[in-house]
Amino acid sequence: MSGILFFDGACGMCTRAVNFIMRHNRTGELRTEPLQGPGVAERLGVEPSHLLECNRWLDASGAVYSGAEAMNAAVSTAIGTRLPLMVYRIPGIRFVEEAIYRWVATHRYRFRGTTPYCESNPAAC
Repeated sequence: MSGILFFDGACGMCTRAVNFIMRHNRTGELRTEPLQGPGVAERLGVEPSHLLECNRWLDASGAVYSGAEAMNAAVSTAIGTRLPLMVYRIPGIRFVEEAIYRWVATHRYRFRGTTPYCESNPAAC
């Protein structure tokens, strides 16, 4: 399973999370891009006004996941096992993970992070 994790490049916490996942990318099949990049909304088939609501995952088959499912897909790809994605899909787990993800995403600019990706790489955003 390979794909691209799209994240909020203006968010320091999001940048820190993506950096953490990339440090543990054992497979080399995970790529990341900021949601602020040119043409991202069209590639993902998402309205531009809804693009920054959550992270997105675009896998090699063209399937798009969002929110906690996207993060589980990225972690699964990075570590080379579908286990995180399989656990996410257990009845009840999805609901809990999505609720937590939604709360964190809504409050993401309040959390400590690192220099946001778009500040370090303005040409990519």
